[in-house]
Amino acid sequence: MYRQLMGLRQLSRRTITSSARRQIDNSVKEKQKLFQEDNGMPIHLKGGSKDALLYRATMILTVFGSGYVVYELFSAAMPKKPN
Repeated sequence: MYRQLMGLRQLSRRTITSSARRQIDNSVKEKQKLFQEDNGMPIHLKGGSKDALLYRATMILTVFGSGYVVYELFSAAMPKKPN
């Protein structure tokens, strides 16, 4: 069992140290400049079209969900009469 653990340890060390390292550029400064500009846009829409799409989808789901809740409450408050 000890040999298996040592082999696993050596394998994991080999794959971690020999993997290619990707360079990720730091884009925090650009994002800070983008979000701190005073261009009259709300902060939740400054991210671009993806933010606008997520905002609209959230609003549609909220309105639909609220309408459905009101419908269900109304149907629960006014039960159907038996024939």
